[in-house]
Amino acid sequence: MHQRHHEKILITTLRNRDTSTEQYRQAADMLGTVLAIESDNLFAKATVFIDTPLARTHGVCFKHPPVLVPILRSGLVLLPPFIRFYPKASIGFIGTRRDEKTAIAELYYKKLPSFDQNTPILLLDPMIATGGSAALAVQVLKEAGALEKQITLISFIASPDGIARFQKECSEVGLIVAQVDEGLDEQKRIIPGLGDFGDRYFDTDSKMQL
Repeated sequence: MHQRHHEKILITTLRNRDTSTEQYRQAADMLGTVLAIESDNLFAKATVFIDTPLARTHGVCFKHPPVLVPILRSGLVLLPPFIRFYPKASIGFIGTRRDEKTAIAELYYKKLPSFDQNTPILLLDPMIATGGSAALAVQVLKEAGALEKQITLISFIASPDGIARFQKECSEVGLIVAQVDEGLDEQKRIIPGLGDFGDRYFDTDSKMQL
């Protein structure tokens, strides 16, 4: 994805360790809006005829409203801007967690709406580190009847290794990413990255997990 200047500015705000929680949330919402607008190009449109206060004219609408599927918990951050852009969208949820020792993703929750193979599906996850969580989420969607070609993964930031693995395992899934970073450290964290996106956005302490 070609990165525009306003995307670079928002990513810079998210990277900065001195960014306040309020500023972090604002930047995340704005970047989510940018990606929602970018995703508009994915969908088929239909011509509609409408009446303005003065005359009859024609316009366009989406043929098939998408299904939005955030990967919990960080994917929830992308829901508000995408709902604003796609107010008729159905919403599902997939919960994955990554084993901190093995970096292997496991499924702990899913709740999906009904959809057919004409319905575009936007999978929302702000960070693609190893690509394991996103690949697992795609597998869950496929088991529910989705085709890879109707799924697009939306993300703020990714590692080259994560993208390579995801594209190898999910070769027909579309991908919109605002920033591709240098790589992963020994703990499989994106470098230079944003830190722990969920903890910074939700203002929580990862050390307090049960």
